[in-house]
Amino acid sequence: MATIAIHRSDAYARQCEAIVTRVAEDGVELDRTVFYPLGGGQAGDTGTLRLADGARLRVIDARKSRRDDATPDDTLHVLDPAGDWLSKLAVGTPVTAEIDWERRYWHMRFHTATHLLCAVVRELVDGCSVTADYARLDFAMTALLDKATVQQGLDELVARGLPVGCEWIRDDELRANPQLVKSMSVSPPLGFGRVRLVRIDDIDLQPCGGTHVRNTAEIGAVRVAKIEKKSARTRRVVLEFA
Repeated sequence: MATIAIHRSDAYARQCEAIVTRVAEDGVELDRTVFYPLGGGQAGDTGTLRLADGARLRVIDARKSRRDDATPDDTLHVLDPAGDWLSKLAVGTPVTAEIDWERRYWHMRFHTATHLLCAVVRELVDGCSVTADYARLDFAMTALLDKATVQQGLDELVARGLPVGCEWIRDDELRANPQLVKSMSVSPPLGFGRVRLVRIDDIDLQPCGGTHVRNTAEIGAVRVAKIEKKSARTRRVVLEFA
């Protein structure tokens, strides 16, 4: 049974009731989850699984399931090995899954900021990382980037308070519109019938499974920490919060 990934439709959901569906050596899978698994450059969520008796088991990472029949939403909740969780969890155990909200919200703000960056620097992306400390995009380009110009572009888009939303298209629709894909290093998960697009008003539209804020104003004061040449064909832009 595929996991219901609540974060796909509601990135602001902080917890949910769930049932353990699989137990592995390093963690468990649930029938539904608010945990975002590492992928698309974004770090996986951390948090806790709370049992009926009040015990809390620490989730130190979330990753996509490696089962051969796994879907993109099937998530392995990696548990702290010091928590003696194997004696407390089994298939069918009810839990309350709760993410570290503060950490997730930093991810949401940074990830949305990288989409704005794609609208400012209109080049293909050849590398991405979204963490709670910084975000970076590597652009496939040889031209120089002016730090002040990039900063001004980001500031203007954040200040405009643009709505951020999601829509879905079929696999064949995406194949017919390859220009929607901005990344050279991360391919959209085709083969499951449909792909989620993230739209920021009329300035950016691209396939993305990550978590985002609802409005660009929520990003807040973000600064271009540095722009560097990573190779003859790549320019890296690193973002931090001011």
